[in-house]
Amino acid sequence: MDSKGLITFCIVTLLIFIGWEQIFPSPKPQPAAQQSQQQQKAVAADSTLTATVPVKVTTDTVQAVIDEKTGDLRHLTLLKYNAATDENKNFVLLDDQKAHTYIAQADLLDDRGQSLTKNLSYTAAQKEYTLNGDKLEVRLSAPAANGLQIDKIYTFTKNSYLVNVRFDVTNQSGQPVKLDAAYRMVRDHNKPEGEGFFMHSYTGPVVYTPAGEFQKVDFSELDKDAETGRDQTEYERKTNTGWVGMTQHYFMSTWILQPKNGQSVCGNTSCQIEVKRREDNLYSAGTRVALPEIQNGTKQSTQINLYAGPQSTDSIRNIADNLELIKDYGRIYYPATALFWLMEKLHGFVGNWGWAIVLLTIIVKAVLYPLTNASYKSMAKMRAVAPKLEALKKQHGDDRMALQTAMMQMYRDEKINPLGGCLPMLLQIPVFIGLYWAIFSSVELRQAPWILWVHDLSRPDPWFILPILMAATMWFQTTLNPPPTDPIQAKMMKIMPLVFSAMFFFFPAGLVLYYVVNNLLSIAQQWYINKTIENQRLQGEVLDKK
Repeated sequence: MDSKGLITFCIVTLLIFIGWEQIFPSPKPQPAAQQSQQQQKAVAADSTLTATVPVKVTTDTVQAVIDEKTGDLRHLTLLKYNAATDENKNFVLLDDQKAHTYIAQADLLDDRGQSLTKNLSYTAAQKEYTLNGDKLEVRLSAPAANGLQIDKIYTFTKNSYLVNVRFDVTNQSGQPVKLDAAYRMVRDHNKPEGEGFFMHSYTGPVVYTPAGEFQKVDFSELDKDAETGRDQTEYERKTNTGWVGMTQHYFMSTWILQPKNGQSVCGNTSCQIEVKRREDNLYSAGTRVALPEIQNGTKQSTQINLYAGPQSTDSIRNIADNLELIKDYGRIYYPATALFWLMEKLHGFVGNWGWAIVLLTIIVKAVLYPLTNASYKSMAKMRAVAPKLEALKKQHGDDRMALQTAMMQMYRDEKINPLGGCLPMLLQIPVFIGLYWAIFSSVELRQAPWILWVHDLSRPDPWFILPILMAATMWFQTTLNPPPTDPIQAKMMKIMPLVFSAMFFFFPAGLVLYYVVNNLLSIAQQWYINKTIENQRLQGEVLDKK
């Protein structure tokens, strides 16, 4: 393999690293026109949401709106996070607008699966509630019907995104009653606010059960089921524990079937998991829980926790077993998890996520030093013999067979492995991709400053200083590599830094910071190796001598 083939091989490797998500894209939402056609065909079984009668709830972390009529959680603003498109506004997770429909529903069903409250309206004692202590309870009461009195209670907790939802049912019907509780997250599949081509991660339903482990249920698969009338999308339908809900970049909403070290809401039976596209073209991910029989003249309470907030590892790991799996680390979860763990420890030491990224990059570079050293040493040798290679090409002209024979002989004489520069790079790809996802998926970096002009590591550099440094360091690295003999390839090597820097203008500053630091360390290492090889050749030493 000549230097042309070597460099082409390395470029392909780099493109795999940078464009992983583009090479293996996640399912994309349907065009708006197609959604509109489906909505026109929808029947009324899953009717569109009724107008919200707001009951407003304010805590230190959220501002919620509960629909007084249905008891749905219709709106949730996260007060400690700003909007992706406007830093002066708070981030809205749940909403009931046409442009963004995403709500939480909890209901009671009879033995035929019909809603007990469909024709009833809850009422609340107040229209506005404010958290003053550690907990705030909002009680909604429905008028008694068929001998059943139903109360729905939301409990909000200070400094938490965990909401407890409880039903109190009093049976005065004169006979035992058997009910089920249904808990659902319902949303459209429009792109979350701020998502773009370079800021794309999985959005949609998620299920965790011990049997099926963590499963993403793509909107596209649910569309196929809805259009064919089948139920073949792959996910666990029954479980005794776990969680189910919706996720997007940085944020999530999940019904917790079993709290950490707590009792499962499923009791001695199995909970039924249901993920589907409804007939109103909203998507539902939830669970149906069989409740113990309520004897006449008794009152029964059933409750479940809903987590709706950021995917903060420190918080969600204490809420339910394996809830941290919801963080979208792509296809290499374990390397990314290990790297985030290390970055979190470094943050605890330095108190700044930017410097934690810098230290993490240095540590990873040190661990991978043997591999990168072998790679750079091989490229340095190729660079050193570039004049000989060019002379061979001139000598043999169009005789490809003679040229290949001469090149292989030269490689043997100089003890050069032409693949030695890229094979070590291939072994590092899982680590590099893991670093990418560990930084890209970490809500901990949202609104986290670094220094001076970088006030939010999750947003692009406002002054484009880091992307410019990225382009400059990439260009300088090309000067340290074996020079391409092919004119087209030489132009490609000059253009590549500009192309990638244009991409990095849209990347989060935290990611670009990692690449800049990594490039600087690579430049220092490669420059040292190049100088060492050149000195050895000047002194007549064998290239691979240590």
